[in-house]
Amino acid sequence: MPSFRRQKPEASRSRDGNLACRRRRSASVRLFHRSTRSITLTAEGALFLERCRRIFFEIEAAELELSKTHEAPRGTLRVSLPLAGMLMMPTLVAFMRAYPEIILDLDFSDRVVDVIEEGFDAVVRFAEAGDSRLMTRALGTYRRRLVAAPAYLAARGVPLIPDDLKAHACLHHKFPTSGKFERWPLWPEHAGIETELPRTAVASTLEPLIFMAVQGVGIAYLPDFAIGRQLREGLLVTVLDDYTDRSGPLRVLWPSSRHLAPKLRVFVDFLAANLVPAVEGEADSGISS
Repeated sequence: MPSFRRQKPEASRSRDGNLACRRRRSASVRLFHRSTRSITLTAEGALFLERCRRIFFEIEAAELELSKTHEAPRGTLRVSLPLAGMLMMPTLVAFMRAYPEIILDLDFSDRVVDVIEEGFDAVVRFAEAGDSRLMTRALGTYRRRLVAAPAYLAARGVPLIPDDLKAHACLHHKFPTSGKFERWPLWPEHAGIETELPRTAVASTLEPLIFMAVQGVGIAYLPDFAIGRQLREGLLVTVLDDYTDRSGPLRVLWPSSRHLAPKLRVFVDFLAANLVPAVEGEADSGISS
């Protein structure tokens, strides 16, 4: 009865042979028995070759897993957001619908987090990047504006210079971690007026300030990306634009790595494309001096 032996593919035999030859020169034990007619593996050589094969197969399996992950990003993504991040929820919900196999673990805080030590995959912040261990991508530029409802301004008058704010209802934001009030964006020569402004209401998050401003309670100091819809629809208008100058970058940061995980890559790309609405120009319909 004829016998059949399974033959290795030529590429596999060549790879194994090359690997063995390279390692033979640096090994301290004999890997081959040589004669004028043949070369065979010693017991040590066979053991060494089998271990190398297993390592090679594990590498192939890992590469296959990475390629599959690249095709369908999945897994948990731990993200730190500022307290104003609640205003980003429409974009984040859209991301969840676009990538249902990615689980978002969101942490909202106004404190400075250590991305690496605290195990975050990414953070979104209104600040410049200052940590060399982190990669960063600009999501857009925002500007903070003084805004009020048209009905409020019709009843109380439009402030034409910063001093006029003393006679208005002012809605203030207070940082919950430090307890400090956020400064209003007046030019340096008018900065002293901040301590004299009335405090009609104070809130530790922006959503209540937006709601109160739309309801005509007073004037608030808010980032334009958070009130893009209200500005477009005329629910809020800007005031004192000629006296305000406070803008900055909105960034996403993540730990530096040679290979960006697919789930993180699609998250960064999605934020860059969708987070900051194009309100430049649309807010120019606001009332200013």
